Amino acid sequence: MSANDVWLDAIAWGPDGLVPAIAQERGTGSVLMLAWMNREALRLTRETGHAVYWSRSRARLWHKGEESGHQQVVHSIRLDCDADVILLEVEQKGGIACHTGRHDCFYRELDAAGDWVEIAPVLKDPNAIYSGSK
Repeated sequence: MSANDVWLDAIAWGPDGLVPAIAQERGTGSVLMLAWMNREALRLTRETGHAVYWSRSRARLWHKGEESGHQQVVHSIRLDCDADVILLEVEQKGGIACHTGRHDCFYRELDAAGDWVEIAPVLKDPNAIYSGSK
């Protein structure tokens, strides 16, 4: 670790070496998604100005938009009061943050009957975004 990475020591990393990261849309304040970061992902995010996450399902770094082109340009990186959650203020390129083709990942809402109802439209068919890979 370089002396320039000391800021990463302030984070209360989980036992798996990860910390949750919330992507919030610049301007609207809308929560787009939640993902996970390890030290390298957060360091690369700061270094490149683009969101980089740790994919738990693929067990590798994931540069947001690497397949879809829907990158997140990071305008600020914040740490919560307990130092265990990252908040990224981002500009969402292409207007789609979710792999389902929606603006954000929080498109289901619990209604009074206890059912999850989809409240946001698909903006682009995921098959068109990912060329059939998702």
